[in-house]
Amino acid sequence: MSSSIVVTGGNRLEGSIEILGAKNAVLKHLVAALLAPGEHVIENVPRIVDVEIMGRVLEHVGAKCTRDGTAVHIDVPEEPNPEAPLDLVRQMRASILVLGALLARSGRASVALPGGDDFGSRPIDFHVKGLESMGAQFVLQHGILHASAPDGLHGTDVFLEFPSVGATENLLLAAVLANGTTTIRNAAREPELKDLAEFLSKMGAKIDGAGTSTIEIHGVSGLSPAVHRTVPDRLEAGTYLVAGAMTGGTVTVENCVPEHLRMEMLKLEATGCIVTSTETSITVTGPDRPVVVDIATLPYPGFHTDMHPQMVAYLAVAHLDCYRKHLRRPISVFGRDQPNGWRCPRRWAACRDSRGRDAFGLRS
Repeated sequence: MSSSIVVTGGNRLEGSIEILGAKNAVLKHLVAALLAPGEHVIENVPRIVDVEIMGRVLEHVGAKCTRDGTAVHIDVPEEPNPEAPLDLVRQMRASILVLGALLARSGRASVALPGGDDFGSRPIDFHVKGLESMGAQFVLQHGILHASAPDGLHGTDVFLEFPSVGATENLLLAAVLANGTTTIRNAAREPELKDLAEFLSKMGAKIDGAGTSTIEIHGVSGLSPAVHRTVPDRLEAGTYLVAGAMTGGTVTVENCVPEHLRMEMLKLEATGCIVTSTETSITVTGPDRPVVVDIATLPYPGFHTDMHPQMVAYLAVAHLDCYRKHLRRPISVFGRDQPNGWRCPRRWAACRDSRGRDAFGLRS
């Protein structure tokens, strides 16, 4: 495989492309399969490294994973090994989700954590505090988090300080087999989390409110294998749309859910794009030069953090007059007739994240 990618620019992007399943959904589906013995089938699965790594994590736990085109078959044993391998978990943070699934299924779990023996300041504390309120006990030794639930997991009321996607998912995975009812308040509302809840419901879980800020899970005694098609990847779709807009071309993304990109579509329209959609597709025609817009990244349904870099690159070719209106202080910008072409000013203020920081931290 080549160690470099050579791009020859100057052409408009035109045409259509079909979107596969969301990485941020399919990884959670693979983990969720551990909750029920038997063969599960996950469809619309992208062929990416993270999926392969998660498959190896599951195989270490005792499951067998095989791929058939865009479908992955997971055969889960009656008694999974409740230990996730350190080297694989540290390659991918989504692996922490095996914690809730293995605790629910086996009553104990050992999962490696990045960063050693102090997890108090990391986002993992949301996971741990929530699981502790459900009856779990934790011991952290040499970077390995050992969890157990001697009396089993029980339903409880959990309020998340921040609508963390990972914490909501971990608590959801643990609660479906807990005794009683668990309520997660200030829960994440991302489409991928709602898709996870739909997969769990097909397995026999009792879940109300997924996709809202309050999720109620009624624990059941057991789950069964299921077949599920992964929700399309909104980040992949959004990336292709911005690429089309950036080159002034017309690009259609198919097999997507426009509702999942509502804010991103609004911002593209505000830059001068023509945006149209059907139930399963979005078409964007980019302007000759975009108009600058303000963007704040927020949890869903706000503008997705992972779409920020694409918009930064897109807005870097906006009309100079637009930038002058958004700049906090005077700058000098070299025009295209200068030997070095366009030069970035010291600081842009066209894009800001949810904490008010500049997205264009570019240096001249």
